Amino acid sequence: MKTSILLPLLSASSAAWASALPAQPVASRQLKTLCEQYAYWSGNGYEVLNNLWGKDAATGGSQCTYVDGTANNGVQLHTTWTWQGGPNNVKSYIYIGKQVTKGRKISQISSMQTTTNWSYNTNNVRANVAYDVFTAADPNHVNSSGDYELMIWLARLGDIYPIGSSTGTVTVAGRTWDLWVGMNGSMKVYSFIATSTVNSFSADVKQFFNYLQSNQGYPASSQNLIVFQVGTETFTGGPATMTISQFSANIN
Repeated sequence: MKTSILLPLLSASSAAWASALPAQPVASRQLKTLCEQYAYWSGNGYEVLNNLWGKDAATGGSQCTYVDGTANNGVQLHTTWTWQGGPNNVKSYIYIGKQVTKGRKISQISSMQTTTNWSYNTNNVRANVAYDVFTAADPNHVNSSGDYELMIWLARLGDIYPIGSSTGTVTVAGRTWDLWVGMNGSMKVYSFIATSTVNSFSADVKQFFNYLQSNQGYPASSQNLIVFQVGTETFTGGPATMTISQFSANIN
């Protein structure tokens, strides 16, 4: 799913002419437009998926995602969408993911430092903004699920709820979260829900796994990291634009 782009060579005179042109708007510098159901881009150690996995539950709507650029060792994007019908069904989870090395046990990872800055242009949506991390005993497990799923909800917009039930509030990475635990088929899901919207988030995600290992019996020594992503799950609403102005992640 990789693409190659051939750029023409500029002569000295044409390069000078190009440098005299006014700065172009951000839209003209977008790296990729993704509108198909599973349209994909990768670069700079990251990947973006226009992951419209639940769109068939909608009675109408669409979504396109635009890779805006790479900077500060990360990626920027915005996604525009509107969905109607199937109010309790997720229509999409578009995301930026850090490309991970197979076969890395959670217990062998010392840190998963990440920064995300994001915004929505409207409150007329039912959606979340969340990190999604899958782990599995099989290092070659498909990347659409795992044995365990860790979600970190930075925002809950509208009357939507995570899988399972609330176990109460906990403090991890210097913030208070409402921890929900449940099953999605055979996959156990831990969802840390921010008690108020967090538009700018910088933390070590390994601290969440440390908490789960100490308090929920999470088997860190047998679980491999499969995916490490941030994005937005959409249900209904719009037209809406969600922008991730910065996402970066380092796994050590």
